[in-house]
Parts: sequence; C-alpha cells; structure tokens
Amino acid sequence: MSDRPIGIFDSGFGGLTVARAVIDLLPHEDIVYVGDTDRYPYGSRDLDDVRACAHQIGEWLVAEHDVKMLVIACNTATAAAGDSLSEAFDIPVIGVIDPGVRSLAEASHSGRVGVIGTVGTIASGAYQRAVAELTSEAELTCAACPGFVEFVEKGEARSDQVHVLAERLLAPIVEAKVDALLLGCTHYPFLARTIGDVMGRDVVLVSSADETAFEVRRVLLDSPLAARDRVGRHRWISSGDVDWFRRLGRRLLGPELDHVESVAWG
Repeated sequence: MSDRPIGIFDSGFGGLTVARAVIDLLPHEDIVYVGDTDRYPYGSRDLDDVRACAHQIGEWLVAEHDVKMLVIACNTATAAAGDSLSEAFDIPVIGVIDPGVRSLAEASHSGRVGVIGTVGTIASGAYQRAVAELTSEAELTCAACPGFVEFVEKGEARSDQVHVLAERLLAPIVEAKVDALLLGCTHYPFLARTIGDVMGRDVVLVSSADETAFEVRRVLLDSPLAARDRVGRHRWISSGDVDWFRRLGRRLLGPELDHVESVAWG
C-alpha cells in the first residue's frame, strides 16, 4: 500500500505549488497530478459545478491510479467538495483550507488576521467558517483578488501593473491592521514578494500550499502509508492542451514536469 501514489488535483496550475512542496518534503513518494485545464478556472464557477468536477476527478484517480491519498490542491474545490470527498472515499482526503487556517492562527499575535482568495473561494464562506470553528477570538478580514491568477500565468508577478492591483485589492486588509495573512489561493505564493511589499514586513504571509504539504507529510508518517527508500515518480495529466500545460507548468514547478499525459472526461 505504501507504494501507491498520492493523487493531487487542481483546476490547472496553482496546485503545482502544492505538488512542488510535496516533492520537496517527500521525495520517496509517487505523485499523480491532474490539472483540469479543460474546465479551468474553478474560481468563477458555480460551487455545485466545481463539486461535480472534483468528484469526477477524485473517482478517476481512485479507480484508474489506485491512489492512497487524495489532495485537493485548490481552494475553491476544497470549499465546494472537501467534506463530500472525505465521505466518499476510505483514503485520507486533504484540502488546502484547514492546514492554512491552523497555521494562520498560530502566526498571529494580535488575533487580527486576513485571508485573500478568488471570488469563488471568498464568497463560499469556507475560510470564514474554518476560522470561526478554530477560534472565537480571531478578527478576520477577507478580500477577493480577481486578476492575481492571470498575472501569475502571464509571468508578470513583479510588474508595476500587478503592484497597483495589489495595492487596491489589499487595501481592506491593510486597513484592518492584520499581523498575519493567509494566501488562500495556490497561485498566490508566486506573488508573495509583491503582496509582502504592499502589506509590510511586519505581516506574516502564510502559504496554504506549504501548509497542505506539511499536513500530507504528517498524515503519511503517522500511518503505514509512507513510502521509504525509493525514488518517487511523478505523472502529470491535463484535461486540456498538454503542450500549454507543459510549457507553463515547467516554468511554475520546475524540470520535474517533463512529460504531460492527456485525459478526456466523458
């Protein structure tokens, strides 16, 4: 069972930040990553639609690849389908919301915290509920950041235009005087320098991608599922244009993304 792969999926490219962190933390593990680029992006879709997409991918990874763990490397998909996927399968299912929220709470000294994400993620209320369930003392400010994902995928994470956009979108978070900010979209770590410049050096930035990878490692090492003494293999699968996925994916993740397979949903 320990030699079975970890299944990771996202609507496209942002989840590669989770995959990158998992590869670095767990080099012995096999990974099957699905980027659902044919239906990308999830952030602007109806949550019921996102839930259906997530279940289709999860069922496919279990049936076709016999994955030992399912990682929902997408904030919108976690908000829409995290609970229902956990109920559907008898393997560990890890989303990006809870690990990030726990780390956010630990990073704050004042109790004033912020979360930024896509319109769909923030509108879902998933982070608001997760913070409220964890602590009643936190003062949470949320902001949707439309446009951030597009700048990342155009390779403009440090442009003047994205800095101006960040100043406008992050204004409510700055005004709330938070001391910790959760990057509630897996694309946003690529914008960490710009976001940090706007927020100021006293604000701790928490990556939901990194915290999810730490949670994956914890769950595996606390169980008989962890692979040991082997070199992990990585498979990359796209439901859309595989050449586009490979080009952009290599830029975002690195040379490990050397070959992309195609999947077509029925």
